[in-house]
Parts: sequence; structure tokens; C-alpha cells
Amino acid sequence: MTSQPQTLFDKLWNAHLVTPETDAAPAILYIDLHLIHEVTSPQAFAELEQRGLPLRRADRTKGTLDHSTPTLPVGADGQRNYVNAEARAQVDMLRANCTRFGVELFDYDSPQRGIVHVMGPELGLTQPGQTIVCGDSHTATHGAFGALAFGIGTSEVGHVLATQCLLQRKPKTLAITVDGELAPGVGAKDLILHVIGVIGVNGGTGQVIEYRGSTIRALSMEQRMTVCNMSIEAGARAGLIAPDQTTFDYLRGRPRVPADFDAAIEEWKHFHTDEGARFDREVRIDARDIQPTVTWGTHPGQVAAIAANVSTGDGDDAKARDYMGWDAGAALAGRPVDVVFVGSCTNSRLSDLREAASVLRDRHVHPRVRMLVVPGSEQVKREAEAEGIDRIVRAAGAEWREPGCSMCIAMNGDIVGAGQLAVSTSNRNFEGRQGKGARTVLASPLTAAACAVAGEITDPRPYLTTEPARIAELETA
Repeated sequence: MTSQPQTLFDKLWNAHLVTPETDAAPAILYIDLHLIHEVTSPQAFAELEQRGLPLRRADRTKGTLDHSTPTLPVGADGQRNYVNAEARAQVDMLRANCTRFGVELFDYDSPQRGIVHVMGPELGLTQPGQTIVCGDSHTATHGAFGALAFGIGTSEVGHVLATQCLLQRKPKTLAITVDGELAPGVGAKDLILHVIGVIGVNGGTGQVIEYRGSTIRALSMEQRMTVCNMSIEAGARAGLIAPDQTTFDYLRGRPRVPADFDAAIEEWKHFHTDEGARFDREVRIDARDIQPTVTWGTHPGQVAAIAANVSTGDGDDAKARDYMGWDAGAALAGRPVDVVFVGSCTNSRLSDLREAASVLRDRHVHPRVRMLVVPGSEQVKREAEAEGIDRIVRAAGAEWREPGCSMCIAMNGDIVGAGQLAVSTSNRNFEGRQGKGARTVLASPLTAAACAVAGEITDPRPYLTTEPARIAELETA
């Protein structure tokens, strides 16, 4: 008897189901990997201590420092430049909790420390077929590997620490199929911004999105992570891309993958949507419709191609225009820019920095613009510096920083000033997200670098180079 076709999400859910949900209670799911950082874990560990509970599976919990960590180099006095005592205390508390409960922590002295959603995949901790949670909404990033990955609240962090399980209601499914070839100068960030513009900032609410189609299959793993990362910006619970040879090639040889890697691949190949499986909803998008895209408003659904104009709508659109200082129907291109940020868990990987460097090479950041380039991990930083990307960035007049979340959430002192307009490769453009009164335009690394050079919002395509994206050396410092 043939079993009913299942979606990738169904397979992941069923493989980890401890107790099915009922009308009276959510399902109980087993969690394979629990990632923690310094911001959302202190209260959870305190709850364990208050209740006298042990940590259920220390081996399945991994910690890193990222949100509150300064990106300025260590000072001459050997001290780190924390923005305030609270940030330092958060880092010290995570270190103490990991020591007390036996959790592996990727601390400052670790060559693998980095943004939680960058270093997990780099290490091979993130694997197809897993359930992955973290007290961070952009845990959806890990879905690029065919893992069911989503953010949880602090109380849920405590629940997972104590039980290695989580209470969940089963979401619905949404298939987003993108077919066709992306044009030169159009990347994964443009793709996901376009998708959010099509389905709306609440278009994925109560659903897990599976990204499918020839365009998605052609993306690199780093590009797939960018797409899945911003699933939450469409309101989705998680984003998924089925694992394939691209996934397996990326993971092979990473430090934390299974010892019998080929046997693991045979298991991972099971995690795909079966022929004939049905989704609760499906959306199709033609890649030819996607252009270099940015946000113009105060949420990620307020997007437009750079060549287009600001919305003339009323309601939320009018409120967003007032905050951003746009006139209805105004051109996006040509708007002066004050700050450019390349980094965050969305776009701080090596390929992202290569894109930005390809624009900055032999050019200079506009005198009006302050530009920060922040690698997503110590590994990204090492690899970028080995290619000379740091020298290209500095030669162009931008700042090359230490790894961390940095200006994405402005918790560590890297902020956009009140009234300033920032072009950012991060994932959220909410009011004040990058600093009180700051105004944010989300963009790809290519677009962000082009805007830094031009000093205004501009299409990156005139800045494209025929040189290889990989930069082997820089002739002048």
C-alpha cells in the first residue's frame, strides 16, 4: 500500500513528533539542536536554577556571542569597547551559565565565534532533517539546509533547556515557486524582498514556506540562507529549501558533520517534497520580474524596484512615507544616503563581502557616507582578509570591523543617528531599528556598496565588474 505523498515540512514534523496535538494541547516536538546567545538566554537559565532543574541535553545546546559584542578592535588597554555595562554583563552571564551547565560556548578566543546563524552552518552543526531552535527570530536561516528551524521566546528557551522538547501547534504550508534565471546584478536579497512584496508582510503568517523552482535550485547555499533568513519578514514561522547536491557539497568536510558522511547523505535525501504532495497554498513567481529591489517604508513588505517610485497609497503607506521623509510617488533613485551597513545574519557571509568589495575596488565611498563592513564570523573575517577584502574596504574609505550583529539591531553601539538614512543589508527596517529616529532602506550587498560610492540610492548594475567575484590580491594597500 502506497503511503500518502508528504511535503518536506510534513516529513520533518512527523520525524520529530513526540506527542500529537489535540484540541486541548499543542504537539510536543523533539529538538535536535538548540542555539543560544547572550541576549535571550539569561532568564531561561535562571528559571532552571530557581526550579532546581538540570539541563536535559548539554550536547545538543551550543552558545555563541554576537548581539552585544563590540565590533571595534580590543583597545590598547586590552579591554573590549562595550557600549555599556549591561552589554558586558550579558556576555559575562552567558559565559558563566555555559560553564555552570556544561554548554559548549564559542567565546572570544574561539576561531569559530560569530553570529549564531552564520557560525552554525559553517561548523556543520546545521544539517538536513533537523529541528533547530534559538531565541532569535532569524533562526529560519537554517531552513536553507532542509531543517525545520524557527525562533522561540525566552520562556521556550527554558523549556528546551529543561526537556529538549517544545510545545507547538502545527503550521500550514505555503509553496513559493520561483522559476527562471536571475538577471546580472540581481541576487538572493533582491529575490526575497521581491517575494515579500508580492505576498505581503503578513503573507506567510501561520505557515511554513518551502521555496522551490529552478531559480531556487540555482542558488548557492549562502544565497539560500539569505532567502530563508527573511521568511519571518513575511510573517512565516519558518522557511525551507530541500537539500540537494549543493547542500551536500557545502557540508562535506565541515567539523561537526557525521563521521560517516556518505551514509548521512543517503538519510538526508529523504527530506524532500514527494511528487503529488499538496500545500495549503501556492504562489508562483517569474525570476524575470525581479530587479534590484529595496525597501522604501518601515516594514519589509514596503518594497519596490530601485527604478520605481515610492507608493502613493494611504494608511500604513502614508505613515511610512511621513517617517521616512518621502513624498508620495517620489523617485527612489537619487535619494541621498548617510550610512551604509554591510553585515548581519542576512548578508555577512564571504560571498556577500565579495560582492560589496567588487563594487568598492578602485572606487571610494562618497564623502558624505559612513560605511561599515562587518563579517559574520571569525571564519568569514579570516577568509575575507586572506583575499584582501579588508584592504579593499579600507582603501575605499569604509570601516572594517570585528564579527558581530553590529548595526542590524544597534545593541552594541553601532547605530544610525536620528534622521539619518541608512542603506543596510540587514533584515528589518522598522522605525528606530538601527537607532532612535534612524531610517532604513534594506538592500543587497551589491546595491549597498553602489549606494555608498554614489552617495545616494542607486541601481548597482552600472557598477558591475567583469572581474571574478573572488578577489585574490590587492595591488595597493
